[in-house]
Amino acid sequence: MEKTCSTSADNRNVGDTERIASGIAGAALIAAGIARGRKGWLPALLGGAFLYRAISGNCKGYEILGVNTAATARKARISVPGNRGIKVEKSVFVRRSPGDLFQAWRNFENLPHFMSHLESVRLLEGKRSHWIAKGPAGHVVQWDAEIINEHPGEMIAWRSLEGADVDHAGTVRFRPVEGGAEVRVSLEYDPPGGALGAGVARLFGGEPSRQIEEDLRRFKHLMEVAG
Repeated sequence: MEKTCSTSADNRNVGDTERIASGIAGAALIAAGIARGRKGWLPALLGGAFLYRAISGNCKGYEILGVNTAATARKARISVPGNRGIKVEKSVFVRRSPGDLFQAWRNFENLPHFMSHLESVRLLEGKRSHWIAKGPAGHVVQWDAEIINEHPGEMIAWRSLEGADVDHAGTVRFRPVEGGAEVRVSLEYDPPGGALGAGVARLFGGEPSRQIEEDLRRFKHLMEVAG
């Protein structure tokens, strides 16, 4: 697909953040392919396609789908645009009350203790916060987020703000069940490179569905040990 991309600047339809991510992923894949010798031709070839995408900034596949992520063509937006996001939903049972779990999660600065991909969360004014996370190939991604809805002891909903490296929105719900509570996380996100970027993330061990599942297991352990 990548070979159909045009190099015309007037037709650029790949955004700056996506081009950076594609360049990083491309270089990493080429290096991995070279290290594997003859058996590394496939990752090296895929890496070349990513580098071409990063340099050209234009993709015919996007034109066919009517997608344009170029910074010069994008409208300012927050959260995840319709029909562009990847959805993930995971849950875990925890032997603690919904109120206790809500309080622990609502203090966002606690989240890096059980979310391995987070480096830090810093609270800002009002219901806003600044997040820094580990991305593919050692790349750091960051964003500002805001709480858009919350009910103490029941749920917290948030979304990323304009300028985020990864546009996303999510909800965590705390439902009482016998002996404790069910914690259910629903996340919708638009990674750099769209679905293709999600595939690259998986190559580097950063598949979001697995990450959330592991994070919830750590959350369960921490809360039950603390209880």
